[in-house]
Amino acid sequence: MSSSDTSSDSSPSTSSSSSPEASPATAFEWVGGEARVRALVDRFYDLMELEPAFTELRSAHGPSLDSARDKLFWFLCGWLGGPNHYIERFGHPRLRARHLPFKIGIAERDQWVACMGMAMQDVALDPALQERLLESFMGTADWMRNS
Repeated sequence: MSSSDTSSDSSPSTSSSSSPEASPATAFEWVGGEARVRALVDRFYDLMELEPAFTELRSAHGPSLDSARDKLFWFLCGWLGGPNHYIERFGHPRLRARHLPFKIGIAERDQWVACMGMAMQDVALDPALQERLLESFMGTADWMRNS
């Protein structure tokens, strides 16, 4: 996610290190590649279904989460610096425009970020990466508010 309609403008990057082996080149590598992005997305949507704290967020997604799971997985792969699966299928993400039909207020924003934070902890992402991603997610989630 980004704070503009371009997915590359604020996607997380890793800082340079004096030892190239010590730091992954992209956040996608830091997460652990496609399998780990899929695990993160699956845990995110599992938590959304299981936790009462995410009721408003869950209700915004309709009866099935299958399509949302795939779309977020495809999007995050590219946003994190990996394969551009989402763009290959649908073109430019146009995040804000695609989400305008859905009520996104402060409660939905906060629930989305909290749910993703829990999911990142549950799949044991590096704490430094979690912190950087949460900052980016919060900025984007706040920008997506439309009510």
